[in-house]
Amino acid sequence: MAKKSGMQVLLDAQIGSQMYHSVCGPLSSLQRFADEVGKALAAEAAQRAASSAAQT
Repeated sequence: MAKKSGMQVLLDAQIGSQMYHSVCGPLSSLQRFADEVGKALAAEAAQRAASSAAQT
């Protein structure tokens, strides 16, 4: 998601069960990343709501 937003991924690693991520980029990339995260969370919430409604 960070790459898609225009950020450069500096570190993307796993040591044991810990995940490490490091990115850099301009403020405009950070804003695009935040927008993408917001959209993903909204889509997930809508999916959960639809799933809950279907079960009742």
